[in-house]
Amino acid sequence: MINMFDNSRENNVEVMLGNPKKALLRMSIPLIISLLISSLYNLIDAVWVSGLGADALAGVGFVTPLFMVLVGIGNGLGAGSAYALSKYIGQRNKKRADNGSVHAIIIMFIVSIIITILLLLILKPVLILMGVGRTINYAMDYGLIVLSGSIFIILSNSLYGIFRAEGDTSRPMYAMVLSAILNIILDPIFIYYLNLGINGAAIATLISSFFVILILFYWFYIKKDTYLKPFLSNYKFNKDISLDIIKVGFPASLQLINNAFFAAVFSAILAYVGSTDSVAVYSTGWRIVTIGTTPLLAIGTALISVIAANYGARNYENIKIAHRYSMKISIIISIVVAVLTSLFAPEITTIFSYSAASVRIAPELTSFLQWIVIYYPTMAVGVASTYVFQGVGRGLTAMFQTILRETIFTLFFTVLLAIIFDLGVWGAWMGIVLGEIVSNNITLLWADLYIKKLINY
Repeated sequence: MINMFDNSRENNVEVMLGNPKKALLRMSIPLIISLLISSLYNLIDAVWVSGLGADALAGVGFVTPLFMVLVGIGNGLGAGSAYALSKYIGQRNKKRADNGSVHAIIIMFIVSIIITILLLLILKPVLILMGVGRTINYAMDYGLIVLSGSIFIILSNSLYGIFRAEGDTSRPMYAMVLSAILNIILDPIFIYYLNLGINGAAIATLISSFFVILILFYWFYIKKDTYLKPFLSNYKFNKDISLDIIKVGFPASLQLINNAFFAAVFSAILAYVGSTDSVAVYSTGWRIVTIGTTPLLAIGTALISVIAANYGARNYENIKIAHRYSMKISIIISIVVAVLTSLFAPEITTIFSYSAASVRIAPELTSFLQWIVIYYPTMAVGVASTYVFQGVGRGLTAMFQTILRETIFTLFFTVLLAIIFDLGVWGAWMGIVLGEIVSNNITLLWADLYIKKLINY
């Protein structure tokens, strides 16, 4: 085998191609820590904001779907970059991989600018459509600041894909940890000490995201020790490279934006069958769900690069090994997390209901946390299976699977139970559970059949 890599960067790439289990573990652990830290400081945002009252928490909750759009686009572009660049690395085409990394960053900048303008224009109409009600001032204050800095949120999330493409998930972890620490420090300062209230939470989030970009650019352009070299001197426009990034990045962004669409519609349903307090419960409880399911998403994210590299090298048996192994460890983790979350739901709830203005949501939040964990084990197989399709460049298939899960099955069961059967808010919670269980098992069968076809091709 031609030795075209150097030092630890060479080792990362060779492990992806030679030992998919080891590569998956090596990449997943830093990713789990990174995503946990990210979820943690979003959770800490909610803890500090809850001190302003349930209405402030609900206001942030109504903006959360739009924030998810930004994160979704960033992660989607990161997934597209990871797929394309990992594939080129698997094909042993270093020049094309370097050129592709520059393409990725340019695409990220262009998309960020367009999205910032678009979301600022539609913010107020969307909030009103969601049933924001008396919390509109909180939602507008928070939303205008966060969306004005969309480029920081999108770029910070999407740049990680370039590192993942070469098998390096450790340095993004360091950047995210430092960013989280900064956010944790700034939140109380901006919200309470400077008396900026909910605006302070938004400002702290943007400063932290900008800090991530500075760190990642330092490694790219000052230290210059990454395997991939996203320098303008390596750039030559190539339509096929752009299409490779977009064909996974665009559908991946849409499938995550679809999650935001689901959150918006679901919040509207909750406001209809319950109240804005139910929206506060959902937005807060979903932050706990995000933390609980972070290991599953991290393993799936690592799976994209491992599968893409082996897909480029035509090592299809390794794709099967990586898929099965990712599901195995994900199921074990999901069961442990589900049991712990259910057992300690009352204690978790007290963190978000410590103020007199937010204590009224405590019983409903506890109930949400105890019921929602039922679907975790099926998510373990669903996530891994969806990310298989991103890893082989079938972004549209992965997108359709997500739409099937969120928009079709989950909303169907939610409307059926919460509105038609008149089970109210509890019916909405169970709609999520049933929708996830059905769709995740369909996705598993779909992925298994596709991998078998690849091996037998």
